[in-house]
Amino acid sequence: MSILYPLLTKREKGVTAMHFPVPAVLTEFLIMAILESDDSYGYEICQTIKLISNIKESALYPILKRLEQNDFLTTYSREYQGRMRKYYSLTQLGHEELIRLKDDWDTYTNTISGIIEGSIRHDKI
Repeated sequence: MSILYPLLTKREKGVTAMHFPVPAVLTEFLIMAILESDDSYGYEICQTIKLISNIKESALYPILKRLEQNDFLTTYSREYQGRMRKYYSLTQLGHEELIRLKDDWDTYTNTISGIIEGSIRHDKI
């Protein structure tokens, strides 16, 4: 059993995914990263995030709504197979926030790597 409980390993389309609980702020970051290069719709965003998390669509939509209310995302509708589909797009403010989050993420992951490798300890800072 893994010490990183609850950790699940899953093979899907050749990708090994480790599923950890993902806090909302990290989900927001992932959503904005997904939308950085192209607009997308909720189900598609959810399927990408499911590569690392057991997120349910019902949990994703309130996060998308909050990002929209904070002017990080905008939405529009487009017809797909006779139905209207809601697409999400990153705003300029969203792009700026994503840059900040990427910087924070780099610092965070570098610190974690340093701790794991033994180069960072509280008495060595």
